[in-house]
Amino acid sequence: MINLNGNLVKEENANLSVYNRGFAYGDSVFETIRVINGKIMFWEDHYFRLMSSMRIMRMEIPASFSPEFLEEEILDLIESNNLRSSPARVKFAVYREEGGYYTPATREIGYTIITEELENSFYLLNEASYEVELFKDHYINSGILSSIKSNNRAVNVLGSIFANENGYKNCLILNENKNVVEALNGNLFLVTERSIKTPPVSDGALNGITRKQLLKIIKEMPEYQLEETSISPFELQKADELFITNVVVGIQPITKYRKKEYSTKVGGELLSKLNVKARLG
Repeated sequence: MINLNGNLVKEENANLSVYNRGFAYGDSVFETIRVINGKIMFWEDHYFRLMSSMRIMRMEIPASFSPEFLEEEILDLIESNNLRSSPARVKFAVYREEGGYYTPATREIGYTIITEELENSFYLLNEASYEVELFKDHYINSGILSSIKSNNRAVNVLGSIFANENGYKNCLILNENKNVVEALNGNLFLVTERSIKTPPVSDGALNGITRKQLLKIIKEMPEYQLEETSISPFELQKADELFITNVVVGIQPITKYRKKEYSTKVGGELLSKLNVKARLG
């Protein structure tokens, strides 16, 4: 079942118009959410990021879009798809209603919610070979639009094709200033001795939910110095560890970039703390 504008419909009946603005212009934002046994992980953060994204895109936020209403919409769909006792991935997409060209005819919105079962209830550390490379064919722009989850993801799509064609697990994306911003599917963290760095949102990094949780965790660990700062490609091979974060995998260690191989110790330590935080809500 799929939630289409508040109605539960079968997948084969969940149709969108060819004039849908999410399709026609990328006029859409979305949240990827992890649900464990009927509990939405970090729901408050997801909700406020969705509201912020809609405001940035100048969408009309319905009066009904309270945290309680949207949470119920998600959990009703989870129940309908028999995922109440299973880990699940949820995509909540909001699009502006059709009409107009670049200038919308309306600011009112529609939405869809889809679900997919996941294998594991909590995050597991994947230490298998995970080699990455820089994607330099195209850049993302620094600024607020790059920090939201919108349908404008051409760089991520092309980077994923490049990675697939060249045998890499992932790629790291640069901004117009040639700073490393993030991976194709998540935020980037760099560990050098007792220093942990991550690119700032102002560089074009996604305002990631897992990133936000890790920033809180690291700030409570006096043995590490946390920096939100621009990262040059030259720093990558000097690091002890690199890892990627998103709400689906939690923390994905990078094991190799060019000739440099990395450990996974700090990533594993942080993943344990992230699982505890997820259990506590």
